[in-house]
Amino acid sequence: MESIRRGFAFLKQSWQMALDDRDLIKPSIYALFVGMVVTLIFSIPMVASFALFGEQGLGRIAGYLFGAVMVFAQYVVSYLFSAMTIYLIYSYLAEGDGVMSKAWQMAQRNWLNILSLAAASMMVSLLQRFIRGKGDSGVRNALASLLDAVWTQATYLVLPAMVIDGLNLKGGLRRATQIVKENLLLIGVSLIGVRAVTGILGFILGGIGIGLGLGVGIWLVRLSGQAVWGLISGISIGTLIAGLFILVAVIIASYTTTAYHTCLYLWARDVEKARQADGEIVAIQPPLPLAAVLS
Repeated sequence: MESIRRGFAFLKQSWQMALDDRDLIKPSIYALFVGMVVTLIFSIPMVASFALFGEQGLGRIAGYLFGAVMVFAQYVVSYLFSAMTIYLIYSYLAEGDGVMSKAWQMAQRNWLNILSLAAASMMVSLLQRFIRGKGDSGVRNALASLLDAVWTQATYLVLPAMVIDGLNLKGGLRRATQIVKENLLLIGVSLIGVRAVTGILGFILGGIGIGLGLGVGIWLVRLSGQAVWGLISGISIGTLIAGLFILVAVIIASYTTTAYHTCLYLWARDVEKARQADGEIVAIQPPLPLAAVLS
């Protein structure tokens, strides 16, 4: 329960930063809508290939190719805007201000690194699906889940290394491995339950949204006497209400998770520098959002 309490405390601290500097939250919002557009764009030819050529032979090959490209594009969008969020939070903590124009410039400078990380994640995703296979195997599912968990945690450190220290994919992976190997992350997910807190909020907001959407939809259907316009309006407005709550939950989770791992990386980075200078473990003050939670 203590980790959950601290998780909510960090949520509060991270969103105080976002309220103080609205630029910090903008990339998370952009990522959501751009990701939806990208998914729609690539879903059309993927579905069309299956419709025209069937699910076997050419249709299957084309569908898989479009699917792989879509996964790659989704990773690019996710990492691009996450990198901007990391830069903005780093600038805010270091200089007291995060500037979107500078974040865009940073993204343009690091576009090749972002693409390489997206390509690596796509390959891991395809490997994960291959391991799972078509059968229902507990061993394969466990191995695929482990691979996904390890790689996801790695990217949480690799991306800040790329943005803050200007490392490429190879250097970022080496830095992430070093941080974990030397136990430079002084605080783990068990101490501050950010993942649990964002999951709880997502469940609550999603439940509220679905409940409200369902209630409004049923009310409109009854109000219209079950007319066609009432049925269409009820489904449309109900879905819109539920969708808005879910979108808010996704934005909260995305920004908070990125802020958390950015602060963790900055703390590990400072501890690493102190060790190199003094040759021993010294007490290093964590970034403000973490410091406020741990005080």
